Amino acid sequence: MRSIAGEAMSATGRQQAVRDRIDALGPWFQNMVIEGVDTAPDHFLGDYPAFKFRRFADALPADLSGKSVLDIGCNAGFYSIEMKRRGASEVVGIDSDEHYLAQARFASDAFGFGDIEYRNLSVYDVGRLGRRFDLVIFMGVLYHLRHPLLALDLIREHVAGEMMLFQTMQQGSNDVLQVPEDHPFHQPGTHIPPTCFDNPAYPRMHFIERQFAGDWTNWWAPNKAASQAMLRAAGFTIEAQPEDEVYLCRTAPVPFVEWGMTAAAYPARGTDA
Repeated sequence: MRSIAGEAMSATGRQQAVRDRIDALGPWFQNMVIEGVDTAPDHFLGDYPAFKFRRFADALPADLSGKSVLDIGCNAGFYSIEMKRRGASEVVGIDSDEHYLAQARFASDAFGFGDIEYRNLSVYDVGRLGRRFDLVIFMGVLYHLRHPLLALDLIREHVAGEMMLFQTMQQGSNDVLQVPEDHPFHQPGTHIPPTCFDNPAYPRMHFIERQFAGDWTNWWAPNKAASQAMLRAAGFTIEAQPEDEVYLCRTAPVPFVEWGMTAAAYPARGTDA
């Protein structure tokens, strides 16, 4: 018969093994608690992204039974795992960094979700998946991309089936200017440019040439109006905004699609799904 002391030692040994594995896979950007061990206990944002997710978790269906989910830029798999906890029948996480994918596979196995599929793909390669998903998660990625609108176009064209949970860093005005359907080249009766472009609430993508917060991969910082306008331009309608930088979207007709405004010309590099 196993003694209580033996069980305690066994639990202690398991925890140490987990700690050793977490350390070997470090550094971690996403904090998760596995066997009582934090993966990123010293994260500069605290318990990230769990504390942030709690603010908008209610915007997503509590029951995802029968639904498929694609997590783009999955990092260590936090959102992939959370969607599995909500009963999603299929979850695929993609990232272009093998370091993060190794973390995601370990964390998913540790939480009993070893059936989550992780693949080394960038957002520009989503056409290779060859299918659509009921829910696409595209959070914390857009501002790291050199071609952000192309990424949204590719998501809409190749993988977005119904809903998308989107988040991006935003800077500048939180006001949203109601822009005209057609911008005049000049103010009527003058040679003066229209004044809307000088309004801080006009959709703007702030380009970061060097670094932001010490990170050279932070290329863009849209204001609130630009985030919303880009989503609409790519063929998404905003259903809810549970946080300033978080948008729950549904697929919608792509504007000007009859004129060929799609991402079809961008090579999908075939499909290997």
